[in-house]
Amino acid sequence: MNLNNLTPATGSTHKEKRIGRGQGSGRGGTSTRGLNGAQSRSGYSYKIGFEGGQMPLQRRLPKFGFKNPNRIEFKAINLYTIETLANKLNVSKIGIDELLGAGLVSPNDLVKVLGQGTLNKALEVTADAFSKSAAAAIEAQQGKAILTILDEEEEPTTKE
Repeated sequence: MNLNNLTPATGSTHKEKRIGRGQGSGRGGTSTRGLNGAQSRSGYSYKIGFEGGQMPLQRRLPKFGFKNPNRIEFKAINLYTIETLANKLNVSKIGIDELLGAGLVSPNDLVKVLGQGTLNKALEVTADAFSKSAAAAIEAQQGKAILTILDEEEEPTTKE
């Protein structure tokens, strides 16, 4: 085998469709464009969403809703998940590093602890936000709910 006898695999290449080469070719005359209309003419390009003069879908459907540009999206973690993770790792402090290690959150996620489930031991939980019920459940077991969202020069605050 040499460089001069290399060929593509069988069936991987196709012959180019040669259009506009006379009536005998079978693709002459209109060159596969049809007879009339804008699409048969040179220079034709359609606008996105154009449906041939029919009222376009994006104009037929009503607009509704509101997208808040200031929304902060949190990854929700429930108390039962934290309890399970603490028992599995046999630790009394659960933070974002432990959640990352367990594959529950991604590095850029903001974590909010929600109150579904129960705690059976005192845990020190560090997260970006807590629901009222989650903070109350953690503190009921003599644990700590520590917030990590900070202003520029603030120390971490503890809900007590």
